[in-house]
Amino acid sequence: MSKRTEALASRLEDGARALAAFAAELTDAEWEMPVLPDGRKAGVIVHHVASMYPIEIGLAQQLARGEAVAGVTWDDVDVINANHAKENDEVTRAETLELLERNSRAAADAIRQMTDTQLDTAAPLSLNDDVVLTTQFMLEDHAVRHSSHHLTILRRALGGARMERGAA
Repeated sequence: MSKRTEALASRLEDGARALAAFAAELTDAEWEMPVLPDGRKAGVIVHHVASMYPIEIGLAQQLARGEAVAGVTWDDVDVINANHAKENDEVTRAETLELLERNSRAAADAIRQMTDTQLDTAAPLSLNDDVVLTTQFMLEDHAVRHSSHHLTILRRALGGARMERGAA
């Protein structure tokens, strides 16, 4: 394990822990609250993050082997997200937090197994218009930031809802 892979893995774990802590404190009503822009429930969004780690790591490992990631578009991601939301509309907090812990740990372990050479390996990435990008970029832009990205969205959405309830 290199300093770089440890740093990436630690950042992923920190983000997942922060998201889990936030999710654990949500009220039942907040867990069920639709969040803009797409209306997925807050709990479904947390479950989504947990569910995406294996896919994101798999794509990063593909880049690490020098293989292009082809045919994966943001439209595909939107379909995956919509299907996930439908299939997991009644997801429980307990199962979600367990999945988040398990999949974030596995993702961090996979990152720790990578070498600096693999982090520096670049290949075309269809999610970014087939630009040749490194494995490290893929990890940082997807798996490592995913929990923090959605935590920010949830805090904004739920913070606003909390303020509105407090003012009423």
